[in-house]
Amino acid sequence: MRTGDIAPDFRLPDHEGNIRSLGDMVADGPVVLFFYPAASSPVCTAQACHFRDLGASFAALGAQRVGISTDTADRQSHFAMQRAFDYPLLSDSDATVAEQFGVRRGNWMTRFRRRRDLERRRSHAAKRGIVRRLLSVKRTTFVIDRHRVVRLKVTSERAHVHANRALDFLRYLA
Repeated sequence: MRTGDIAPDFRLPDHEGNIRSLGDMVADGPVVLFFYPAASSPVCTAQACHFRDLGASFAALGAQRVGISTDTADRQSHFAMQRAFDYPLLSDSDATVAEQFGVRRGNWMTRFRRRRDLERRRSHAAKRGIVRRLLSVKRTTFVIDRHRVVRLKVTSERAHVHANRALDFLRYLA
């Protein structure tokens, strides 16, 4: 997915069990959709909390924040309650939406099985690429307008970059 592409519509459960669709969300204004690899991990927590802390700034610009990961809805619910998030966290447990947006790191289960088989053979090759095996999606943020057009794409492993760049871009548009 690149800037200028039409974002695919999807329907996913949020951390409260409600089904959310991108089409419904963009009807209320721009959506800042951020993918993160794992709920409650240190960098993902910092990223999600930064989006939470800048909530008033996003609201002033009419933008909605939406987090999405391959964690289960239960794990998302625990993460949301633990950190008092005021925006939806969506569960893409089968990584279908991550695949559509081009942020999936590959078939991590196949890599896990390959690693397990290599470990059984006591090969040192199994220790390579641990980040790719453990993290199912690339940390990526998309600013999507009312017509589902991707206006900005941010890719960085630094937690605070995503919310700051999205906010700067929305301010520029205003």
